[in-house]
Amino acid sequence: MKIELEEVIELGYPLKIINWIEQNDRMADLLSRGDALTTHPMEQGFEAEVIRLNDEENGSYVLKVWSKASKPDVRFQFRLLSALNERGLSVSKPIGWGINSNEDTVLLTSYDGTSVNQLDDRKMKEIANLLSQLHLLDVVELSHLQLPKFDFVDYFYPGISGHLDLHEVLIHLVGMTNINQDRMIHGDFHLGNLVEENERYTVIDWTNGQLGDSRYDFAWSLILKKIYIPERYADLFRSAYLSAIPIPQEELELYEAIAILRWILLNRNGHTPKGPNTLQKVKHLIQSNSLLQGMGFHDLQ
Repeated sequence: MKIELEEVIELGYPLKIINWIEQNDRMADLLSRGDALTTHPMEQGFEAEVIRLNDEENGSYVLKVWSKASKPDVRFQFRLLSALNERGLSVSKPIGWGINSNEDTVLLTSYDGTSVNQLDDRKMKEIANLLSQLHLLDVVELSHLQLPKFDFVDYFYPGISGHLDLHEVLIHLVGMTNINQDRMIHGDFHLGNLVEENERYTVIDWTNGQLGDSRYDFAWSLILKKIYIPERYADLFRSAYLSAIPIPQEELELYEAIAILRWILLNRNGHTPKGPNTLQKVKHLIQSNSLLQGMGFHDLQ
């Protein structure tokens, strides 16, 4: 699937020819606006095209289009966003989901700002609070969504059996803990999945939303911050989260080790951004973790 964005911008994206399967009241107004909507391409993801729709009277929206090959559960994302909005979480407001003329699934949501760039102490604490609020949700209130639950290793470490060095360590570490899939998790809570506008921060991209282990969800987010942002801000994020949801240090170190293995696997598959010091930071994390010390993964030599 590939939308020709130049063509979309020139002609305007035809919301009216999308088969909207579920929608809220805002959709009727947007459909009536027709040609008043202007379209602009946004930064694209791995599996979807993203387009911003602007309406001078009613603000901006985001249209996300997935190919048939990616097979996302857009119906679930729409209903999850609706439920999280109702409970006061800072997520995009869903407008509607449906299928376009290419039989690709689409999701229309509110536009909530631009990528988080400049960091400061207050911002890191706010971001940590967003994650802790999600993890403290009463999942019983979300039972009507039939939250999915996946096999932990298969879902977060696809193909790891083909990397014997990683697989052996992962299975050993997972065996040391009790994976509790009893909380609502985001699955990929990093700065790239946050946007900001007028000092309000919004969590986006709920493709991996599921019932999972909040300790792992936090550890993955923390490891990414330790790798990609200054240590000071990663520590602030850590402290703010743990003040809301304490995790014993020994337990957190175990989940951090498991999260580091995920980064290494993704790196081998070419799915991690890397700067001049990225690998050095990863090596430092390995040597600083008592469960990984001394392990020499071939791609980090």
